[in-house]
Amino acid sequence: METKTKAIIALLIVCIFWGTTYLALRIGVETFPAFLFSAIRQVSAGVLLLTLLFIFKKTEKVNFSDIIKQVIPGILLITLGNGIVGWAELYIPSGLAALIISVMPIFLVIINVISGKEQKQFNLKIILGFVLGCTGILLIFKDNLADLAKPEYMWGVLAVFGASVFWALGSVYMKHTTFNTNPYTNATIQFISGGLGLLLFSLIFDDYSQLSAVTSDSLWALLYLILIGSLLSYLSYLYAIKHLPIVMVSTYAYVNPIIAILLGVIILNEKITWITVLALVTTLYGVYLINSGYRTAVLKVKKTIKAIVS
Repeated sequence: METKTKAIIALLIVCIFWGTTYLALRIGVETFPAFLFSAIRQVSAGVLLLTLLFIFKKTEKVNFSDIIKQVIPGILLITLGNGIVGWAELYIPSGLAALIISVMPIFLVIINVISGKEQKQFNLKIILGFVLGCTGILLIFKDNLADLAKPEYMWGVLAVFGASVFWALGSVYMKHTTFNTNPYTNATIQFISGGLGLLLFSLIFDDYSQLSAVTSDSLWALLYLILIGSLLSYLSYLYAIKHLPIVMVSTYAYVNPIIAILLGVIILNEKITWITVLALVTTLYGVYLINSGYRTAVLKVKKTIKAIVS
């Protein structure tokens, strides 16, 4: 099977299964200290992956530089990205968390342009996409205006916006950094370092008295997230982002919120209104326009450069 085909399959796994993790997170943190829950999830995934690498003799030597290169995305993607979303779902519905995360590709393009990693070209599609994306964000807030009066709800919403920015930063770093180690070694270090970062957060913010009331549902959610949310989906994400254009990989953000919202409504009876649907459609169409316009701009620059060189 060709590498590109494998990468597309990996992206499909990310699109489908990451949408289910919002529900699993919500169930997990209902009775489990949020940061400790995510810390156990990520460290367990890292240790399990390391064990598999040892069994199949796929371990490799790493130096301090190699480790630091992976600790950075481990903190950005896992501690400050995924882990904060888990904490936020203590206070906001899983579908809303996924809806907010859907704006992540917008941050991705902004970071790419600001950092100079991509050509600074804008066109009507990109501008319209940004306008629609911002409109979608305003609709998200409008649909939850009454709840925003609750401090914990507002902090939950802001935390997820922050997490999406950190995830975008980590994704750009991964795309534009050269690694000497293979993706499995990279994921192992990221899982463990990100999990240790979450453990530090847990020591500061978690209430361990909750541990006496942990339910079997939370434990099953933890197992699902270790095997499917972390090992299968995250490894697929790393593979896809290595072999496919970053904007193409970011399209998983179109599918994830739809799956998350539907599961939240069906299983957790989370409310969905016409404004929620409008916010989702507006945001995702805005992201689509940005991605489409972004690809057009980059292609135009490449053609211009080619014409000059010729």
